[in-house]
Amino acid sequence: MIAVAVLSLLSCAPKTPEPATPLVQAKPHAPMNPVAVTGVTDEQLQQILDVSWDNTMRRSPLWATQLGDHRFDDQIGDASEAAIFESRRQERRVMERARALDPASLNAADALTRELFIFSLEQDVNATVCEFYQWSLSPRGNAVVNWNYLPELHRVETVEDGQNLLKRYQAIANAVDDEIDNLRKGLAAGRVSNAQTVQKVIEQIDTEIGQPLQEWTLYAPIAEAHPEWSEDERSAFQAEMTATISEQIQPAFGRYLDVIRDEILPAARGPDAVGLSALPDGEACYAALVSRYTTLKEDPAVLHQIGLDELEKIHAEFAAIGGRALGTSDLARIFEQLRTDSALYFETAEQIEDKAASALAKAEAAIPGFFGRLPKAKCEIRRVPEYEAPYTTIAYYQQPNPDGSKPGEYYVNVYAPETRPRHEAEVLAFHESIPGHHLQIAISQELDALPAFRRYDGQTAFVEGWALYTERLADEMGLYSGDLDRLGMLSFDAWRASRLVVDTGLHQMGWSRVQAEDFMRENTPLADNNIVNEVDRYINTPGQALAYKMGQLTIWRLRREAEATLGDAFSLPGFHDVVLGAGAVPLPVLERRVQQWVESQHKGSTGGE
Repeated sequence: MIAVAVLSLLSCAPKTPEPATPLVQAKPHAPMNPVAVTGVTDEQLQQILDVSWDNTMRRSPLWATQLGDHRFDDQIGDASEAAIFESRRQERRVMERARALDPASLNAADALTRELFIFSLEQDVNATVCEFYQWSLSPRGNAVVNWNYLPELHRVETVEDGQNLLKRYQAIANAVDDEIDNLRKGLAAGRVSNAQTVQKVIEQIDTEIGQPLQEWTLYAPIAEAHPEWSEDERSAFQAEMTATISEQIQPAFGRYLDVIRDEILPAARGPDAVGLSALPDGEACYAALVSRYTTLKEDPAVLHQIGLDELEKIHAEFAAIGGRALGTSDLARIFEQLRTDSALYFETAEQIEDKAASALAKAEAAIPGFFGRLPKAKCEIRRVPEYEAPYTTIAYYQQPNPDGSKPGEYYVNVYAPETRPRHEAEVLAFHESIPGHHLQIAISQELDALPAFRRYDGQTAFVEGWALYTERLADEMGLYSGDLDRLGMLSFDAWRASRLVVDTGLHQMGWSRVQAEDFMRENTPLADNNIVNEVDRYINTPGQALAYKMGQLTIWRLRREAEATLGDAFSLPGFHDVVLGAGAVPLPVLERRVQQWVESQHKGSTGGE
């Protein structure tokens, strides 16, 4: 999965009446941002995109820093309800202006950009019915964990960098208090997270803030040497940062923990009411999220059945490969051995890192034969931070900074290595790094003929569908070491198919947490710690898990159709380049692009006009 820019404050406030303001307001500064309008020729569309991107950067100053826009390096964004109201108003205004622009007046490239822009905004606006800001809590989404990423997102090299980071630290306590206010508003409206997740968050925060300040993640910049600074500069920075953490941030985190423990937990939902259907507007919320994450208009019941059908096919593959690798074709025995055979699990954190690095190296060597366009940005292995590792997923990816100041990063969870399967290590690396997330996202960021929102943002069904597609592509590329590693590939595919069943079960069909865990235990060989964390994730990020399989199935179908039509004229690198060549687009747009490519290739191979 991808770790998104956790501190970009999203537009998710309650609906309020629209003020009588212009659809698009002029920016405080006159010149257009060239990054925002690259490749766009229509002046009206340029203005719309420029204003929208400027609004986005102002709302999400940490993301702006990551992308190399340093105008807001001393800000953290505003999490108050009033600010969230305003960001939603801005989104709706700019969306209406884009809708009013006649696509017939645009060239083909601009018409596609307008279409993608409107689609993205519509998905965001429709999802506001969920009111996540009022109730969503998880081990990967709470104030303490989110702010712990700040030292990584804001690197300190110069004295000015240090002063800007200090100003950001000084704003954290107020932001935490805003989050407390938002949670209380949700509580009053009947919106609250589920008890098991809340308990995990309490344990996580209690452990983190109970450490000496010098061991806090937020303290890390204070310990950096900065030999190029004067002694006075270093001393002042260290003293002010330490005082801010101890006098402002630590008490704010304490207030946050108290509210979650004393107010939220007693009202939290039980294990039989974990789905969205237990919340106000839950049905409308889930419908919006299904559309947002899959980019399709599918009934959840249809997605549920697709998951069941896919599992039936994957189980047959397990039987075939299990016979060769484990000496049995019995599904239950295969799953039991993959879960319990200690020889199939790691012993040390170093072994996990080494395996990830070797898989990445193999993939880097192989991709020139399968892709025309290759990423310029490098990918590096990192460990999931200790404060997060016991509560989160097995791995995730963070994108590179476009200015080259940070590479793409594959974060691997080395906590409790004896619970981490060896046979899943290669497929995990291929999904998160190359040829999966890193290759796709780095290439997208390097498409310098596209406007910013298409390069740096995109649709989850495309992003995760691509990464899942590459898990089997890796087998074609000869990257798996043997049949045990192919069983890992099948384990991951079964995992993603089961998500279609479990996510819709939880949020549409009223499943309990136990039902969801039992289903995954019966239909996948995933380890229990992974199953528990994954079900927690599906409960707290509804609909997101649907994107993987739907995107993968679409890409494979388009490839098979192209191969059937083009025959010997089919080029796999050419197919991959057209799939990756427009950024992370909705699946219907991807289908249209591939069909146009097939038609052009077919005409070329037959000598047609």
